[in-house]
Amino acid sequence: MAKMIGKTNLAEYQNHNYQPGANWLKRILWFYISAIIFKTSFFPSSGFKVFLLRMFGSKIGKNVVVRHRLNIKFPWFLTVGDFSWIGEEVWIDNLVPVKFGANVCLSQGAVLLTGNHNYSKKNFDLITGGIFLANGVWIGAKAIVCPNVYADEHAVLAAGSIATKNMEAYFVYQGNPAVKVRKRQIED
Repeated sequence: MAKMIGKTNLAEYQNHNYQPGANWLKRILWFYISAIIFKTSFFPSSGFKVFLLRMFGSKIGKNVVVRHRLNIKFPWFLTVGDFSWIGEEVWIDNLVPVKFGANVCLSQGAVLLTGNHNYSKKNFDLITGGIFLANGVWIGAKAIVCPNVYADEHAVLAAGSIATKNMEAYFVYQGNPAVKVRKRQIED
């Protein structure tokens, strides 16, 4: 007898176990601050944005550059090391902690995803996993880093690539899914 194939039923979706890390007032305040200041080009000052991120619980190092048209889901789950850059139109969908070391570069349009859904469950359960980018990591333009990825020191994810697994130190990764393509050589 053939097994019946089920159907997705989003009416049964629940995420009661998920904890967003802040009360409803803080989340609403962040929603509006984010919409007015971070998701627009009206406030080009990186320093002001870093100040606001810290006010909402981000741990931000010194001399961090934060560009415009940026989407950060929950700043209280964000840690950024010294001298790191967050480029234009970056999306940090951090339902759980995302941590960068120092000198990390997120190029234009890069996406960091910490959430997904279990497609084998009819109610589409939420699945989360953090992301850690060690010192000197470069995430190229329009590249995507998926949940539970650790990028070791000075790893590179090439433009448009998708990291679904950990990346070794000093290697360049490219493709979908991203694979190791060459050693990263850094000259003085």
